[in-house]
Amino acid sequence: MVKPFMPELVYVEPRALEYPLGKQLINRLEGKGIDIRETTSHNHIRNLPGDNHFQRYRMAKSTLVVGLRKTLKFDTSKPSAEYAIPLATGCMGHCHYCYLQTTMGSKPYIRTYVNVEEVLDQAEKYMEERAPNITRFEASCTSDIVGIDHLTHTLKHAIEYFGQSDLGQLRFVTKFAHVDHLLDANHNGKTRFRFSVNADYVIKYFEPGTSKLDDRIEAAKKVADAEYPLGFIVAPIYLHEGWKEGYRVMFEKLEASLPKHARKDLTFEFIQHRFTKPAKRTIEQNYPMTKLELDEAKRKPRWGKYGIWKYVYTDEEQDDMKQTLSQYLNEYFPEAKFEYFT
Repeated sequence: MVKPFMPELVYVEPRALEYPLGKQLINRLEGKGIDIRETTSHNHIRNLPGDNHFQRYRMAKSTLVVGLRKTLKFDTSKPSAEYAIPLATGCMGHCHYCYLQTTMGSKPYIRTYVNVEEVLDQAEKYMEERAPNITRFEASCTSDIVGIDHLTHTLKHAIEYFGQSDLGQLRFVTKFAHVDHLLDANHNGKTRFRFSVNADYVIKYFEPGTSKLDDRIEAAKKVADAEYPLGFIVAPIYLHEGWKEGYRVMFEKLEASLPKHARKDLTFEFIQHRFTKPAKRTIEQNYPMTKLELDEAKRKPRWGKYGIWKYVYTDEEQDDMKQTLSQYLNEYFPEAKFEYFT
């Protein structure tokens, strides 16, 4: 089993220590043999330890920056939610295909924000604007928030905040099985806890540093026992040799493991693999031996909302993919709600 994340290097922005969470976090990390340094801003971090790009990149993935979220305007998060709620940025996983490869650019370290009350106050304003409609907030757009929450507990705090809300709901997805500290949170059914799942081939070759599928499923059972609404995101759906059998086995494992009560309010989301040219360059630099297929000539270009071409599967491949996985879903989880394919 993958061990819970523990940073090798920590940077602290001075104002972070003015917040209770900042003090608590640094107190928790001191005495663990971790190199803790001060920085005026995460933008000023330079020269991470390492003799070459490869070593510096891996050190960045083991670096935690404790700071403030300065921009309190939330991005939209369609189709999964109305807004992305910013609790952290970056991830300790090494998923080769990850879109954070480009959004994080040259700064792939992990940032946690200690001014969580200000973030939640902003969420309240968005809820008031949309009242009486329910507003959904996605907490994992820029990070795998569960991967660091055993240290920070900001996610747990947000879960309990939305648990008391009449107009807000929280959602997030994770590839990590370290969920025990979240099981006693007072969620009141207002948080949907989702797990990213995939065929064994994809997890083995493209998701190093994350929990194995069996461990994610065991964590999902714990989450269901804690009466959270549960969901699974099959992502990225990747067409490899034997992919139909690989995804069937994945669904078989899920069906064999999930207790009946976990299926009362179960959702599935399907997301196909896609990439951009900048992402391809970064992936090939960070993971030069990757088996990931990144040939634009084999894909269909799609104009993205950020003004850049994305390369998705062809229409025929998408139809086959959607039809195959929908068939498995209907076969193994006929009572589940299918939310979208993108």
